[in-house]
Amino acid sequence: MYVCLANKKASPKDNPMEETKKIATKKVAKVKDNKALYSQIDSFLSDEANQVKTFNRGDIVEGDVVDVRDGMVIVDIGYKSEGIVAGRELKSDTLDWRELKPGEKVLVYVVKPEDDEGQLILSIRRTQQASTWLTLDKAKKDNDVVETVVVEANNGGLIVEIGKGIRGFIPTSQLDASRVYLDGIRQVGKDISSKVQKRLNSLVGDKIQTRIIELDREKNRIILSEKMVTQSRDLEQREKTLSKVKEGDVLEGIVSGITPFGIFVNAEGLEGLVHLSELSWDKVEDIGSLYGVGSKVNVMVIGVSDGGKRVAYSVKRLLKDPWAEAIAKYKMGDVVQGKVQKVVPYGAFVRIAEGLNGLIHISELSDKLVKDPADIVKVGEDVDVKILSISSTERHLGLSLKAAKYGASKPKAEEKKVEISEEELADAVDSAVEEEISEKK
Repeated sequence: MYVCLANKKASPKDNPMEETKKIATKKVAKVKDNKALYSQIDSFLSDEANQVKTFNRGDIVEGDVVDVRDGMVIVDIGYKSEGIVAGRELKSDTLDWRELKPGEKVLVYVVKPEDDEGQLILSIRRTQQASTWLTLDKAKKDNDVVETVVVEANNGGLIVEIGKGIRGFIPTSQLDASRVYLDGIRQVGKDISSKVQKRLNSLVGDKIQTRIIELDREKNRIILSEKMVTQSRDLEQREKTLSKVKEGDVLEGIVSGITPFGIFVNAEGLEGLVHLSELSWDKVEDIGSLYGVGSKVNVMVIGVSDGGKRVAYSVKRLLKDPWAEAIAKYKMGDVVQGKVQKVVPYGAFVRIAEGLNGLIHISELSDKLVKDPADIVKVGEDVDVKILSISSTERHLGLSLKAAKYGASKPKAEEKKVEISEEELADAVDSAVEEEISEKK
C-alpha cells in the first residue's frame, strides 16, 4: 500500500529552525521586560524621597507623631524604623508630650540611631538645649546681639546664662569700662583688684547685651563681649559724626575715661581727649573731683587728625575766660591779695582770682638774699603782692612780694635789683607746668 504525503503539513518539532526562532523571540521579549523593570528600579532609587535616610547622634530633625502611649511617643523621621521617645527624654520646659496628637510635627534629637535592640532612640528634652546652640551658632555667624543674665562673678570676669542650662563667660577686658572701675575712675598704678571684684559682684542679676567671640559646643565653651556691642554702636554713630564735624563745633558727650593727663570723652560716637590744659582756665589739682566716668559734658572740637583717629576736645573754651576780666580789672603797679598755691626753688605761685595765677620770682620775695623760698612763704598763706608784669601770651602775671611790702622804698645799695622779662617768666611757668605733670605721673 502506498500513502501520499505530499499535502501533509510539517510539525514545528519536525522543523528545528522554526523552533529556534520561537525560543529566541521569547528570550528577546523577556530581556526587554527586564530592562524596563531595571529602569523603574533605578528611577525609584534615584528619587531622594524613596531613599533610606541616615542619622547621627546629635542630629536635630522634625518628625511626625505616629502614636502617643503611656510614657512613650512614637515618631517617624523617615528612618528605616520609627523612633521612640521615652522616660526622661520626654521632659521639656516648652512642650508637654501628653498633649501631642498623631500627625503633629515635633522637633526631636537623635540620641542613638540604633540601640542594642535595633531601635531608633529620640529625645524631646535635648532639643531645647541643642536648638539654643544652633541659635547661638547662627548669632555668631550673623554677628547678632545676644542677651545674657549675670549669674556669677570671679577674678577673670562674669559668668552669664544665655539659655536654659547654657552658660557663657565675659572676660573683664571685654566688659564696658564703667562696669569694671569703681565710680568709673581708672586708678593707674594701684592695686584695685578687690574694688573691681566688689564692682563685678554687684552686677549679679543684671542683663548685659553681648556678641559672641568664641563658640565651641563640644567643649561647652562660649566667650562673649559687651565691648563689641557698645563699640559697634559707637562706630556707626562715629562715622556719622565724623562726616560732618569741624573745628569749633560744640558737641554733647559723656566721659569715657579718666587719666592723669586729661579725660576721654565720647561725643556722639566720636571719642577724643580733653587734655589737662584744656579742662579749665584755672589750675586743675584733682581731675577725679571734677569728673567721673559717665558724667555728661559739653566739649568744643579743637582738632581732628589722622582720619578721626586723633580727636582733641576742649572744655575750658566753652567757659568764661577770667583773663579778659583780669586785663580790664588789673594793671601793672596794682597791689592785690592772693593765696600761695605752690612753692618751688625759683619762687612761688600765687592765685589772685579764679583762673588767674602769677609767679613771685625768688628775687621778688624779699629785699634780702633768699636761698629757699619756703623760708619766706608757705602754701595756703594769704599774701599781698604787687603786679610787675602782665603777659598776654602766657596768660600769667609777674608778681612781687617785696614791692608790696616795702612800697616805694629803694633797695639797699649793696643789693642789685633783678628785672624779670616776659621770656624769663614764660620759661618759669613752663618749668612749673612740666614739673607738676611729672609729679602726677
